[in-house]
Amino acid sequence: MPGHHHHSFASSPGARRLTLWFLIPAAVLTAIGLLLLWPSQSLPGAKDAEGLIRVTGEVRTVTPVPCAEVPTGDPAPEGTCGTVTVRLSDGQTVEAEIPNGPGAVEVAPGDDIVLLRLLDGEGGQSQSYSIVDHQRGAELWMLGAAFALAVIAFGRWRGLTALAGLGLTFVVLLLFVVPAILDGKSPVLVAVVGAAAIMLTVLYLTHGFSMTTTIAVAGTLASLTITALLSAAATAGTHLNGVADETANFLSITEGEINMRGLLLAGIVIGSLGVLDDVTVTQSATVAELAQANPAYGFRQLYGAATRIGRAHIASVINTIVLAYAGASLPLMLLFAAGETPVGELLTGQLVAQELVRSAVGTIGLITAVPITTALAAYAASRTPKPARTARPAPPPEDRWAAFADRQDS
Repeated sequence: MPGHHHHSFASSPGARRLTLWFLIPAAVLTAIGLLLLWPSQSLPGAKDAEGLIRVTGEVRTVTPVPCAEVPTGDPAPEGTCGTVTVRLSDGQTVEAEIPNGPGAVEVAPGDDIVLLRLLDGEGGQSQSYSIVDHQRGAELWMLGAAFALAVIAFGRWRGLTALAGLGLTFVVLLLFVVPAILDGKSPVLVAVVGAAAIMLTVLYLTHGFSMTTTIAVAGTLASLTITALLSAAATAGTHLNGVADETANFLSITEGEINMRGLLLAGIVIGSLGVLDDVTVTQSATVAELAQANPAYGFRQLYGAATRIGRAHIASVINTIVLAYAGASLPLMLLFAAGETPVGELLTGQLVAQELVRSAVGTIGLITAVPITTALAAYAASRTPKPARTARPAPPPEDRWAAFADRQDS
């Protein structure tokens, strides 16, 4: 819209000093950290166990039969027995047993599935097949395309830059964070450097090169540092070792050189980043809009007004964090509810305590982000030269609705 632009602190000497004294050294330190922690090899590809080969195919027929009788004293098999005829991707037709047991794959004619081919006997003379999963690549691609179209249709250019930022996030995670941790580097250092790299690139790509974004970046960096320190103190104080479930236990056995407590800290830092940048960008933009709406506001007025908005934002974000962790842990909660575990024992057990620490530390990090970012933005805005305000005649009544609509569209 002609004549409309977002308020910027670019002309503020204090804001320029913030960029020179804080942001540039942070970017340089992040680049040095990437060079020092860069993994010696990239993320290894998926490997099948010895004697097992993954193949794909399409279910042609399913032939259920009554499960065979079992010896006296043995538990009867659950589910349905029988065979499945599958046409493999190479054109070969094979048979496999109907998957059985809790969580078994349910198949029907026309399903695209994944099988494991087991080579038996000396020299692999015979082979058998076992159905392990559905193929869902096409469906996921369609869902991803719908997601991208919805983001672009609503956000337009800003939505496109947000998708590009999301892609960069995955690049940093898959090419740096995960391989560096597998390479034996400190998970905490890797997470902090990786989070800083994501933030420095994604925030500017998504929100543009402006002093508003620069202040949000500075606030996020400061809050991330506080979150990392709090995470280290909380996990040490509660004696968490990071091995709380079967996945972590398996990882500690197969990848013994990984510091599991450090991996827990890394997860807290990276998990906090996604909500931190939302809070800091909102606070920085809020101060900018308040300063534009009333140039007479000084530091104290800007800080007070934006902090009140930040309190309302934090109240909703806290509920979001708790619900997100509760949703991810819902099967675990049902398991404990179905048993007779005392509430005190449930809450202090390592598996639940780990999530409580994650939620509490992440929330404290978010709370610190509000005053830090708001203070930086208010300082920059208060040091920005105030433009002279000239009185403008009120628009005619018939033009007021058009002016209001223009402001809403912008």
